[in-house]
Amino acid sequence: MKNKIKELRKKQKITQEELANTLGVTRQTINAIENNKYNPTLELAMKLARLLGIRVDELFILED
Repeated sequence: MKNKIKELRKKQKITQEELANTLGVTRQTINAIENNKYNPTLELAMKLARLLGIRVDELFILED
């Protein structure tokens, strides 16, 4: 599953550390999600989408 987190985070000038602190996770978790090495829980995905101002289905792209 791909995502647009890195792109949107950089547009809003938010660091991985700031995003992680706001969401209550580690910077490594944000890094892993951005690099498609970890799929977040539904709760974390919804929090990310809300924080970045985008719908979950727009933030994450399911590949076949």
